[in-house]
Amino acid sequence: MHTDAVHQTQFVLLNESTTPVLSRLSYHCAEPFAVTVAFRTERGRWIEWTFARDLLVTGLEEPAGLGDVRIRPDLSEDPAMLTLEIESPDGYASFELEREDIENFLESSYELVPLGTESENFDIDGLIEEISNV
Repeated sequence: MHTDAVHQTQFVLLNESTTPVLSRLSYHCAEPFAVTVAFRTERGRWIEWTFARDLLVTGLEEPAGLGDVRIRPDLSEDPAMLTLEIESPDGYASFELEREDIENFLESSYELVPLGTESENFDIDGLIEEISNV
């Protein structure tokens, strides 16, 4: 069976809280440069952020990201954890993610679109058509 997407669900800790938050990472071949992270709210809605897959790759080894989404391996006292920081006009949140979960997610995404081949899998004509039809 062939799939064009990878999804991984896990619980993460929000802002050093002891209550875990359900999160979901997604990667789709149709958007080979991007990953989406979603967090389930108390009201059952999902809040999504989309950012570069390279940000996760780099963030495994060193601080990455300059904008609204940053990955930091150096903020956690536990080397098995990564810190994901998200900032918006509405506020700031930091989440602790298990490094192994991120590594497994990335490996699964590489099976669909190997790292460095994203451009070969990007449908620029489809994107232009989508933007034009708005």
